[in-house]
Amino acid sequence: MKELICIVCPQGCRLKVDEEHGFAVTGNGCPRGAEYGRVELTAPTRTVTSTVRCEGGAHPRCPVKTDRPVPKGSVFSVMEALEGVALAAPVKVGQVVVENVCGTGANVVATRDLPSV
Repeated sequence: MKELICIVCPQGCRLKVDEEHGFAVTGNGCPRGAEYGRVELTAPTRTVTSTVRCEGGAHPRCPVKTDRPVPKGSVFSVMEALEGVALAAPVKVGQVVVENVCGTGANVVATRDLPSV
């Protein structure tokens, strides 16, 4: 039996996931918590947020994130891939910065407009 705290909503339900009985979840306050408990133990994923360099913009860095969660084991690879990225201003919210980052199927997108200076 594994114990988790659900992060799907602000309630923070204390989940218990029984791996021996088909990943049965108890303690969830909603169906989304049950799904979170099963996925977290079978194929955990995370949305990656970071910043990348931006040349010629109002700020030296631009915030970015993956447009969908990536496998938890790929998070450090995604961060390494972002180290070498440099954008040229102007940048628009939603602009794809890196397509299919590390073969995960997720795109890295800008989360802020960054005008040129």
